Amino acid sequence: MIPGVNPLVPAVLGVLALAAALTILRSFGPRYRVGRLLATVPTVSVAEAVRIATSGEARYVRIDGRIDSEAEFEDADHRPLVLRRTTLQQRTGASGWTTFETSVEAVPFVIREGLDELGVDGNALTDGLIVVPRESVGQAADIGDRAPAGIDPVTPVRVTIETVSSVEHGIVLGVPGRAADGRFVIGPGLGRPLVLTTLEPDEAMRVLTGGASGRSRLAVACLVAAGVLISAAALWWLLDSVTGGVATALAASPEPTLRPGGDTRTSGGGPGLVGDPGLAILVVGGIAIASIVGTLGWVRATGGRRRRS
Repeated sequence: MIPGVNPLVPAVLGVLALAAALTILRSFGPRYRVGRLLATVPTVSVAEAVRIATSGEARYVRIDGRIDSEAEFEDADHRPLVLRRTTLQQRTGASGWTTFETSVEAVPFVIREGLDELGVDGNALTDGLIVVPRESVGQAADIGDRAPAGIDPVTPVRVTIETVSSVEHGIVLGVPGRAADGRFVIGPGLGRPLVLTTLEPDEAMRVLTGGASGRSRLAVACLVAAGVLISAAALWWLLDSVTGGVATALAASPEPTLRPGGDTRTSGGGPGLVGDPGLAILVVGGIAIASIVGTLGWVRATGGRRRRS
């Protein structure tokens, strides 16, 4: 042990590191939650999702399959689309953007797996739509009547277009159920959003973070540091509990001293453990498990380097 240092010091530092990691994660806004759901929600087959919808069971699941529709529409590149969301924003401050218009064009579409299919409530998609966006930046004068009233014509304006095509593979997260028109669809529920992405999970995570890889790495570093510091403090406390906090002897005693509990060379009882080592071991084990679960949770939330086959 380090003389003059209390095991409470690394414990406090570990808690501060954990708080910093959580603060950084929260800075990603609602999309942090979307990424966590994408990484942790269990996958079921489309057939199983249809069964859940039929039974009326409320269950948040993930399904994978091919996007299909009988009513798709074409974009400027003649791609068959099932959904297009256009967002117009104006520059506010040095680097901020404020949304002043969002329009969604959607037709009924399904996720298909073999002969099984399940409808998707595309109109319910908000922060859960994860695709590679197309962006263009110009001035308010370039969009004519769509510009807000009273805006300076030279104000920077950004147009973001997000599309979903019927020729793409999709991942959908939501609660299967029955729509008002009687169709079985998957949509938001249980306090969680509808999520749809046409990207691989690791690529979807990069889109969700907006390319802020520096913040992601800093959050990981803080989380690892928190685990190491808290584990070190727990081990320190365990050793102190087992040894009874006995200080290091500076010199030998001139007289022989019997340790409490008897001498193992006699028929008497052997020396006992001071403190409550059983409780100490349980506490350390719990902290270690919590640290491991937290680290694994973050790895899954960031997608790791995993790639779905």
